[in-house]
Amino acid sequence: MSTEPIRISSPRGTALDTSSLSSQTSSLPLWDRLSAWASENKAVVYTIAGIAVVITGAGAVYYRSDSRTGTQESSTDIDAKKRASKKERRKAKKEKEKEREQAPPDTTAVQEQEPRRSAPTVESDPAEDLPHVDPTTVESLSGQDRLEYATKLKVAGNKAYGDKSYNEAIDLYGKAILCKPDPIFYSNRAACYNALGNWDKVVEDTTAALALDSEYVKALNRRANAYEHLEKFSEALLDYTASCIIDGFRNEQSAQSVERLLKKVAEAKGKAILDGKEKKLPSPTFVTNYLQSFRPRPRPEGLEETADLDENSGKGQLRAGLVAMEKKTGEGYDAASAAFDKALELRDLGEHEAFAYNMRGTFRYLRGENADALKDLDKSVELRPSLTQSYIKRASMHLELGNREGAADDFQKAMEQKEDDPDIYYHRAQLHFILAEFAEAAKDYQKSIDLDKDFIFSHIQLGVTQYKMGSVASSMATFRRCIKNFDKMPDVYNYYGELLLDQQKYSEAVEKFETAIEMEKQTKPLRMNVLPLINKALALFQWKQDFPEAEKLCQKALIIDPECDIAVATMAQLLLQQGKVTDALKYFERAAELSRTEGEIVNALSYAEATRTQLEVQQKYPRLASRLQGMGNQFGAPNMR
Repeated sequence: MSTEPIRISSPRGTALDTSSLSSQTSSLPLWDRLSAWASENKAVVYTIAGIAVVITGAGAVYYRSDSRTGTQESSTDIDAKKRASKKERRKAKKEKEKEREQAPPDTTAVQEQEPRRSAPTVESDPAEDLPHVDPTTVESLSGQDRLEYATKLKVAGNKAYGDKSYNEAIDLYGKAILCKPDPIFYSNRAACYNALGNWDKVVEDTTAALALDSEYVKALNRRANAYEHLEKFSEALLDYTASCIIDGFRNEQSAQSVERLLKKVAEAKGKAILDGKEKKLPSPTFVTNYLQSFRPRPRPEGLEETADLDENSGKGQLRAGLVAMEKKTGEGYDAASAAFDKALELRDLGEHEAFAYNMRGTFRYLRGENADALKDLDKSVELRPSLTQSYIKRASMHLELGNREGAADDFQKAMEQKEDDPDIYYHRAQLHFILAEFAEAAKDYQKSIDLDKDFIFSHIQLGVTQYKMGSVASSMATFRRCIKNFDKMPDVYNYYGELLLDQQKYSEAVEKFETAIEMEKQTKPLRMNVLPLINKALALFQWKQDFPEAEKLCQKALIIDPECDIAVATMAQLLLQQGKVTDALKYFERAAELSRTEGEIVNALSYAEATRTQLEVQQKYPRLASRLQGMGNQFGAPNMR
């Protein structure tokens, strides 16, 4: 089901994209503290992530203001929004979209010094009283006459727009523009083209308006809407992001539009990456954590190291794959994968054929070849129904593909074969945990422990579940027992440190991470688990804002495991917090390259696109830098979680 215990801090069960379940659970805690706030403030998460572009020293601004009051939105407000029914949210969204697309033109009076001050609605003059204006006659008009004519033509245009006489309004606004090229006139004419669905003309007129007033929010939003209809999503994203920043993140619709566009841009790019992505194994950290989520078992009889096997036979290759796996390195896992493929090509596996399909299916699954992996696991259970591990792995795949019923059915079938297999209960507990069914998860973890008390991850995960259920004292007691009974295992110190970190007990947490790091170095220096290094980096950032040391720890992790997506993502966030946006962007893009599933790729690309968009906004609107710096001074920056 999962690649390792699901960690303590704010699991993403309720916001989980089950299409990428297995890979997400492998990195759940670190991504949680990096972006748990993201799932709570979805409408502005990605825009906010990039604000560090214009902030130096103090880090990024994480600010979300209510559209009515201008105050920071509380978690209670957010929870209340979450409780709204899907039907109500869809209805509200459609109404807002309709309002945005059909927004009436500005009714602002034309004044020389204050072009935006609102004026009462004025009835338009009869058609015969409107001034006759064309490119020839306008040249002979005085400045005052032009201003008066422009006012009358604009008011008449507003009246025509209100009557839905859009072509007439277009003509009137065009004449007003001849008298006085005003951004409001261009934007109003764009509103007419918007109503007619002429998106190219909307872009043309809003661009003209923005050339006269680069921070004209209504024109930005209109152009963004037109770009979206033209499927120019990157351009739309840029305009909506600029609008959000100019408005101080007070406009709910613009913030939601940023989220929507980021998703569209990221999904489009993510699909292209996935289609052209080489199918290869993820980082050794990921593979190791997945494989160790199953209890270690002796090699099948006949595949022992002392068995007399031809290395060029199916059985010989099957054994070679098992030997290579034990190295727990990238090269070892690649060799194992190739050996399992070769074993089934050579055949002559006898009683080990079902096991061979199980192992090849496992590595195909890890490479992201889900369809072929499912076929292998199907064949495995067909040949040997008693091999319960094949059912468990297939259940994991079903859940990753969103088939919860299929996963539950496979667990049931596994239990029918061997109801006392502790792995069944451990992995079924993972399913319950991810679905926030904590009471059921705790029962299954305890059952797994009752059947085999020596598997450390059942104990760790029980402690995590107790913590999530609010039983902090019970959770702490479970972890203390773990340390007593598994005092030589670095994993228990690492996960206990996460519990302490979630409680902001920084000194104790760092001490536990350091213990885990030292144990990893002593027991497996060339293939150590890099997660304690990353956890310590995050702890030092939260505790002391110690960016240099946090970066150094992430760099160490990447030297040991260059393809560890968690380390890459953590480094990206640390750089972003410091305003090193260009460097952060490179790491976000690298994280997308390393991601295993479409959901992971889209997540990484969303951050990358948000960061890239903020850079473009900074270049296009340099005056916003000081404004955002002011936000940073006023609201500060919270800890990266």
